[in-house]
Amino acid sequence: MTAVQAESGSRPSPAVRLVPIARIDFAGCGGRSGSAALPALLSTARPDELPFARSLVEQASIRQARNGRILNGNEMLEAKELTKEFTSGDQKLRVLRNVSFSVEQGDFVAIVGPSGSGKTTLLGLLAGLDIPTYGNAILDGVNLTQLDEDARARVRGEKVGFIFQTFQLIPSLNALENVQVPLELRGDRDARERARKLLDRVGLTARAHHFPVQLSGGEQQRVAIARACVNSPRVLFADEPSGNLDATTAQNILSLIEELNSELKSTVLLVTHDREIAARARRRISLRDGAVIEDSRSAA
Repeated sequence: MTAVQAESGSRPSPAVRLVPIARIDFAGCGGRSGSAALPALLSTARPDELPFARSLVEQASIRQARNGRILNGNEMLEAKELTKEFTSGDQKLRVLRNVSFSVEQGDFVAIVGPSGSGKTTLLGLLAGLDIPTYGNAILDGVNLTQLDEDARARVRGEKVGFIFQTFQLIPSLNALENVQVPLELRGDRDARERARKLLDRVGLTARAHHFPVQLSGGEQQRVAIARACVNSPRVLFADEPSGNLDATTAQNILSLIEELNSELKSTVLLVTHDREIAARARRRISLRDGAVIEDSRSAA
């Protein structure tokens, strides 16, 4: 039997790319650029200039789309009719079906559902680790679907932090060095000092020079959380972050994520099958068979 493969084949991309972001500049708009300039084109145009101004707005919107930029309000994440299909032999497996929702900046959202419901696939699409078969994934105003792998990796390096169930620490590096890695890749001169501060924030100052094998599961996850926060991420993606931990440690890790959500003002999207963990999020989106079946918010 042929192994299951993504229909729109892609391969893993590194999390950091140091390439300047292209920007769209508009003349005659008080120095404003990008989306801020578009309303100005219309608001400052004379009646006889409106047709031309509207044409400029339309052209600018097209250029923005081509560069992966879109206009939005307070949304940090948007899923627009996301569909993901895989092929196995001559069969198509649809793991996500027209998923649409948006997440506001600074929110804490749990994606819940049984195994095989499409939770991790959805997380990967919203983070730009993969691209959908159909639909669009938009992160902080950037349409990831329209970007190539390097451009998506650049966005992740600048805006995203990841926390994994299996920690994903480098075994040959100690805790401090694991946190330093993304900072070193980015060329930060104060990488070691910043890594020390982050380890202190997660309560691991005394364990900075211990290797992963010398740390408990909860300690390893704390190192992973510190590493995920090195770039002060706009969005923190957590894929079953408590899955390999005992109940008490899991609750402690969730408390730390809640604190960082509040301190960094990062949007948190957490995938879990644990209803007790999900209950701590301010909003819960439930998946079943690749489709959203419930979207609820906790009472204030």
